[in-house]
Amino acid sequence: MATKILASSSHSFENECKEIHESRGRWNHLIQALVTRTQLECRRIRETYKDMYGEDLITLLQKSSLRNQPGVSPKTCAALSLWMLHPHERDAIVAREALLQDNDTNHQALVEIFVGRKSSHIALIKQAYLSKYKTQLDQDIINIEPPHPYQKILVALSTSHKAHQADVNQHTAKCDARRLYETGEGSPGAIDEGTVLEIFTKRSIPHLKLTFSCYKHIYGHDYTKSITDVNSGEFEDALKKILFASIKGMTADRGAITRVMVSRSETEMDEIQRVFKEKYGIELRETICNSIPSGDYRDFLLALANKTV
Repeated sequence: MATKILASSSHSFENECKEIHESRGRWNHLIQALVTRTQLECRRIRETYKDMYGEDLITLLQKSSLRNQPGVSPKTCAALSLWMLHPHERDAIVAREALLQDNDTNHQALVEIFVGRKSSHIALIKQAYLSKYKTQLDQDIINIEPPHPYQKILVALSTSHKAHQADVNQHTAKCDARRLYETGEGSPGAIDEGTVLEIFTKRSIPHLKLTFSCYKHIYGHDYTKSITDVNSGEFEDALKKILFASIKGMTADRGAITRVMVSRSETEMDEIQRVFKEKYGIELRETICNSIPSGDYRDFLLALANKTV
């Protein structure tokens, strides 16, 4: 089944949709075929399937996941559903799920969205969120209960129109590093939240990385260490976690592997693999094989890892 789909040269995708329709309930046979398609092709397959059969493929995948059918991994169905969505629609859904988690808001998922997307993409996410859930994303973050220090940083990032431009300036980075020092470990008391939020909302992620590099060069240690050394309050703790997650790429969120690989597979997978090998001394594919049980979910992640930009 999968081989046939891969071999098809038709741009109408009608043959693929027919084969998918005939294999309903056996989604695991189609994982390799669909994941090797580009996300644009997947969206066209979804549209063609809807035109031919009046049903939405993603809805069918989600139903299969809920029914927990034999031979179908709910985790894989969920991951494949995300893969087939338009990027800003996917991020809107991820944001909503992060806000509605049973035990606590998944701040890490929200951080990934706001520090890893361009401002133009953030605007599209907000539009998709409003259209789908009839509520404003920014307002839902503000209304997080119980209140959390992450809110200030997330709201600042989400409302910024400059934070995702690629501008990087050595002189400005050095000035920002000195401002962070003077309003942080270089002064008594807690960190000046206003200064931190201002820099976060007006600088790109590449520029922030340069700022933290300048900070280490000037003061001899990482900015994250300075946050640890000061009298940490809730804001400082939240800031420290966001810096580790967004700048250093560290997270304890197990769901992050699906989100990151699905969202970055067509733009940054080569770079992700290079940095992963450099940082941990092992190939990403090998780590997936060692840490995730064999099955369709692992096959899905390996297929994403094998994609080249």
